[in-house]
Amino acid sequence: MLEFTEKQKLLIRKFKDNELKRLNVLEGSVRSGKTWISLILWAAWVASRPKDYLYMMCAKSLQTLKRNCLLPLQDLVGENNFTFSLSTKEGVLFGRKIMLEGANDKRSENKIRGITLGGAYCDELTLFPKDFFTMLLSRLSTPRAKLIATTNPDVPTHWLLTDYLNNANLADDIFRMFFGIDDNTTLDPEYVKALKKEYTGVYYDRFILGLWVVAAGAIYKIFSDKPASYRITADKLPHFDYINIGLDFGGNGSSHALSATALTHDFKLLYSLKHERIPAKNMSPLDLYGRVYRFCEAIIKKYGKITALYADSAEQTLIAGLRVYLKPLGVVVKNALKREINDRIFATTILMAADRYRMIPEECESLSNAFKGAVWDEKVSSESRLDDGTSDIDSLDSFEYSWERYIPRMIKEF
Repeated sequence: MLEFTEKQKLLIRKFKDNELKRLNVLEGSVRSGKTWISLILWAAWVASRPKDYLYMMCAKSLQTLKRNCLLPLQDLVGENNFTFSLSTKEGVLFGRKIMLEGANDKRSENKIRGITLGGAYCDELTLFPKDFFTMLLSRLSTPRAKLIATTNPDVPTHWLLTDYLNNANLADDIFRMFFGIDDNTTLDPEYVKALKKEYTGVYYDRFILGLWVVAAGAIYKIFSDKPASYRITADKLPHFDYINIGLDFGGNGSSHALSATALTHDFKLLYSLKHERIPAKNMSPLDLYGRVYRFCEAIIKKYGKITALYADSAEQTLIAGLRVYLKPLGVVVKNALKREINDRIFATTILMAADRYRMIPEECESLSNAFKGAVWDEKVSSESRLDDGTSDIDSLDSFEYSWERYIPRMIKEF
């Protein structure tokens, strides 16, 4: 038997009383129960609609849609009532055809041109390109078509808030409901307490309090306030299974940066073993290769085999030479994944807040200083790490390149 919170019961009553509108947005904190109830709402609403209409479910990517929505929806209504295929990008829900789509960039809107929809479901709407959403609304052209969406807050200047949710001219077309983490009474209180500790700064304000706020000030304030709490000595290190090197190439006005990072087999703990900044001005490729070689050699002698070196993929010529130069050490050189910077920041701050990150400070002084000096760029409307030469972005990039591939295994939100 399904267990509903009071806030979820209220939403169901709104649905039964026909109080939903053309655009229906469930917003608020993480783990507040909004996605789960939105899927129930979506299934119930689709089941009441004509079978000859076409419907759509979308998220930033198809894989995200599958993880966040399609599999949970299948668990809720059963495989007899909902089947789907990512390869064909189609599903069937209670006999209604459901298109499945990813909205990962502005070109995505071309995917839905020309179709007519009876309804749409959007997961994490603030992550969508505005062009895609605008096109999607134009496709909802059948009688009484509706959109049901979930989202966490973003910056106060986000198009979803300014152009839609706070647009007085659209008040009659929009239904909003806020879900806070404390509304989800099905959660273990100890889990909620632990979760609140994992979010800091702007992420706490948005993902726990559910506020639309600007990112300002120090990015890694939790580290800057108590850097000594992240200290560990080499003799206290546990056994780890992965040792990676991150390499960011600098230009004449910046520095090359190397970071050695270790991870435990369960992907719970992250350790910065060694960090080095190398002035890039007037440095030849061979000189750089020599510095990287000696850095890797020192790590191997002290800690063991390096799993891989991840280098900034923008410099393919340098990477090709590095592969040859490091071959005697058995170091595999790969392109850095280069996830979205804000995703890397989010993952780092969660590990710091959850007491899952440590560094050897005497080996990582420049990285420590980079954490302390990183701030949000307050001159831009979108969230961005300030990169005007006043802070050490090279060191942060190299650190993030060294472990970003493991973020989905380390941070459950990805």
